[in-house]
Amino acid sequence: MNLNLKRSLFAVSIAGLCTTPLAGFASSHREAPFITETPKVDGTDFYMFRSYEPGHEDTVTLIANYLPLQDPYGGPNYFDLDDDAIYEIHIDNTADAQEDITFRFDLSDVKQDLQLDIGGEMVSVPLKNIGAIGPAATDTNNVQVRQEYTLEVIRGDRRSGTVQMATNVDTGTETFRKPLDNIGTNSISDYAAYAANHVYDVSLPGCSGNGRVFVGQRKDAFAVNLGEIFDLVNLANPLGARDQGLDTLADANVTSFALEVPTDCLTGSSQTAGGDPVIGGWTTASIRQAQVVNPAPTRNGKGASVKGGAYTQVSRLGMPLVNEVVIGLADKDRFNASEPADDNQFATYVTNPTLPKLLQVVTSGAIQEPQVFPRVDLVAAFLTGLTLKDGGGSVIFSNQPAGVQPADMLRLNTAIPAADPDVNNQSDLGLLASSPDATGFPNGRRPVDDVVDIALRVAIGATLPFFGETDPNSGAPLTDGAVVDRSQLLDGFPYLGTPIPGSPTTP
Repeated sequence: MNLNLKRSLFAVSIAGLCTTPLAGFASSHREAPFITETPKVDGTDFYMFRSYEPGHEDTVTLIANYLPLQDPYGGPNYFDLDDDAIYEIHIDNTADAQEDITFRFDLSDVKQDLQLDIGGEMVSVPLKNIGAIGPAATDTNNVQVRQEYTLEVIRGDRRSGTVQMATNVDTGTETFRKPLDNIGTNSISDYAAYAANHVYDVSLPGCSGNGRVFVGQRKDAFAVNLGEIFDLVNLANPLGARDQGLDTLADANVTSFALEVPTDCLTGSSQTAGGDPVIGGWTTASIRQAQVVNPAPTRNGKGASVKGGAYTQVSRLGMPLVNEVVIGLADKDRFNASEPADDNQFATYVTNPTLPKLLQVVTSGAIQEPQVFPRVDLVAAFLTGLTLKDGGGSVIFSNQPAGVQPADMLRLNTAIPAADPDVNNQSDLGLLASSPDATGFPNGRRPVDDVVDIALRVAIGATLPFFGETDPNSGAPLTDGAVVDRSQLLDGFPYLGTPIPGSPTTP
């Protein structure tokens, strides 16, 4: 398979598309009305890619980010996850838009009441810790509240399938520790080393080999110019340099669920026409249906509220930028609560998208809305996967499963080897680069991929010529002026960089 694709040779065939395509393009930082009330379960980004760390090339890395826009100095409680929620990563390996494998993370709080002798009285302290933490994961004597988690592997339906517990390869236990957030250098002198001690080799039921798992705070790798984008694309030069130093998230952390899984553990019957195995993936978070606020909370307990009832999904994330810039405001909460198999209800948002018209208006006509309806190019790129052919009709790239049910999820052709992280071998524009990179978005998604610029360009018609249509903007290099800072990414698991410390503060 020739991965150094030249766009001039592209001729696209789309096989097996449904006649009613659905919602496409969901980095989702506070994107829906209800999720703003429950930030701990707000999914921000989902990554799925062939691992490129040496020695781990036969694995796929899944990363689900939650709890957006974390100010590093946000103490004294910082950013623990919701211990009454469940966080899940779903894999569809039969192309029917339903989960076949679910990895479920369940958090729990571990508390102790740290006190100091003040004039002969033992008094509880107001801070999360009263001394240094780490570097070992078990060095938590000075910590009042920390978190642990379990990892369940569910085959079949997420609520009624077969459930098995993942275990720590070294200890055989079912519980893993989450590192505390990066409070500052007085509390945690070497955070990178401390966090690395929370990367665990994990035995995954039903898999031929072991994986790795990490849950904890990371530097947010997603780059976007949030303020200007949501102020009606208030950019000084939306057709200028891609790196205008405008990344709003440059000083923000996020919390990651990172899981490395043997590739053959994820694949199933879903294949391209050429026989390459393809998987689809997305992440969700669910909370208890009911909550009652306690007007008289108990001391050092869970007395502020009581939660119960069935788990109810409130956050969903597959392809980047769906709920932010495609789904209408009236349907954003409904989208977050829905499942991919039911995505036909959102069809109009992708067949007749509003974003291109908005871009035409706010750029005073510098960008023209494509007059092509329905937008089958968006359906292929974001919902079914692509099949690309050369001038002779031979398939040169595909991440589109045969008989695919269109749905909002990342799709990854797992037969395509990973590119190493060298800047010349991982193009952040993926398939839209001048020398297209088939190892990047929309073939899965890596931390380096500039999904905002890719999505903006596709929205205004960059891939229409592949479908025999005219691009009214002739490949205009639309950009938000923000790119991922590669220097802050790691070359190995968990790939996202060390979070910014809360202290010492920097301008």
